[in-house]
Amino acid sequence: QVQLVESGGGWVQAGGSLRLSCAASGSIFSINTMGWYRQAPGKQRELVARITRFGTTNYADSLKGRFTISRDNAKNTVFLQMNSLKPEDTDVYYCAANHPGDPNPAYWGQGTQVTVSS
Repeated sequence: QVQLVESGGGWVQAGGSLRLSCAASGSIFSINTMGWYRQAPGKQRELVARITRFGTTNYADSLKGRFTISRDNAKNTVFLQMNSLKPEDTDVYYCAANHPGDPNPAYWGQGTQVTVSS
């Protein structure tokens, strides 16, 4: 099992920045890709960005240029730097981790709320 603990969410004004962190523990050897998803009430959870153990990244097209994902393998931690935030970025953000070769996350964090006010 892998446990994911997010931190760094909160409230920010439009145009501001936030940095999310997600620390993984447990059977770290069993995971490869880590990433971030977000979900608004009544909507499907959607991919924000993900990164492999080797640093290959994948972003939602609409977020490229504003959000940056990075990873510290030594600390089993993934980060999401969010800049130029907009009210429509308000969501619960979830950290996720995949087994090698599996496109669907096997593990999820508890979620952290990001609220962007106009």
